[in-house]
Amino acid sequence: MPFIDSKITGVVLEEKKEVIKTRFGQAISLLHKPESYLMVGFSDQYDLFLAGKKLEKGAYVSVSLYGNARSEDCENMTQEITHILNEELEIPERNIYITYHGIENWGISGHLL
Repeated sequence: MPFIDSKITGVVLEEKKEVIKTRFGQAISLLHKPESYLMVGFSDQYDLFLAGKKLEKGAYVSVSLYGNARSEDCENMTQEITHILNEELEIPERNIYITYHGIENWGISGHLL
């Protein structure tokens, strides 16, 4: 039950959202999760500030997981998400922050897992 939520400073065209969503779907296997349960969200034109300065190009990505992931898997996923956003949106690596959240209780289809 992974959810990748991205807050991105610039405009993200629908075509780019589709490409990034597909690439996130491929990358989620690094966390041993199936794409078939992956939800992806985008908030673009989002104001982000780093070190007191507004970022022209930046992203904050939150990865929520049912259960937990190993640190080395999160490291691999961090590298892949950073690569994807740098390649697709030209966001500098230093301006991409990623967090991971293990969730014990997760509901879907009206039921708790």
